[in-house]
Amino acid sequence: MIASTVTDLEPQLANFREYWLGWGQEASADDSLTYYRSGVANGQLNGVLRLQKSHEIDISVARAKSCLAGMPWLWWVGPDSERSVADKLIAQGAERIGTVPIMAVPLDRVAEVAGPPDLKIETVESSDSLVEWVRTYCPSFGIEPELLDLAVRVEAGRSDSSRVVRFIARIGQEAVGTALMREAHGVAGIYVVSTAASHRRQGIGALLTSAALDAGRQRGLRIGSLQSSQLGAPVYARMGFEKVSEYQLLHIS
Repeated sequence: MIASTVTDLEPQLANFREYWLGWGQEASADDSLTYYRSGVANGQLNGVLRLQKSHEIDISVARAKSCLAGMPWLWWVGPDSERSVADKLIAQGAERIGTVPIMAVPLDRVAEVAGPPDLKIETVESSDSLVEWVRTYCPSFGIEPELLDLAVRVEAGRSDSSRVVRFIARIGQEAVGTALMREAHGVAGIYVVSTAASHRRQGIGALLTSAALDAGRQRGLRIGSLQSSQLGAPVYARMGFEKVSEYQLLHIS
C-alpha cells in the first residue's frame, strides 16, 4: 500500500516499523511480535514495535524480556497492534509512560517556516560528517557520550541507506541540528529531528523538518509523516501536520 492521503495510516506505520528495525543488530518482524535490539543502551533504541496476537500475551512478554535482556527498552503500542494489547500489558505489570502522536502532512501543503538567517542546511555525505551528525543529535535523545561510537556503527550499517537522506544544520562551523528523511511506502518518514540546547526556540527544527519534507517531495512522494514529542506537536501543527493516530509507550521491568 502506498500513501496518497494523510489518512492512509498503514504505509506510515510500515515506514516507522522499518526505520526502527533498522536500528536492530537483532530484530524480528514476524506476524506476531516485532522487536529490535540495537545494543545501544538507550530506551528508544531497543523495543517492541507491534504485537498482533494478544491472546499470547504471557508468551510474548516472556519472549520480549528474553530478547531484550540487558538493555533499556520500550514497548510501543500503536494502531498496528491488537487493540487490547496495552490493557493486557498493564495487567502484566507494565507501566504506561506516555503517548507519541503520529502526525502527517500532504507534501504540497507544508507551510513555510522561518529561522536564523545565517543557518545552512547540508546533507550528510561522508563518514566524518556522519560522526558529527550522530554527535549532534545524541544529547537531545539522551544517548551518553560513551555510546557515540556504537551509535555511529549502527547508523553506518543501516541496510536502508539508499532510502535515507540525513541533514545537518550549521551556524558558521557549529553543527546545531539534525533530521533524517526515510522514503518507503510512498511516505517521507521524518526522524531524528534535533536542535542543540543552546539554539532552541529559533525555528531550526522546523527548518530541518521542512528540508527533509522537501527531499521527499523531490522524490515524488505525497505524504510526510513523523512521530512527534508532545512539545513538538504544536510546531508541526503550524507547519500543516495533523494528528492521525498515536502510540502508547509502556515500560516492563
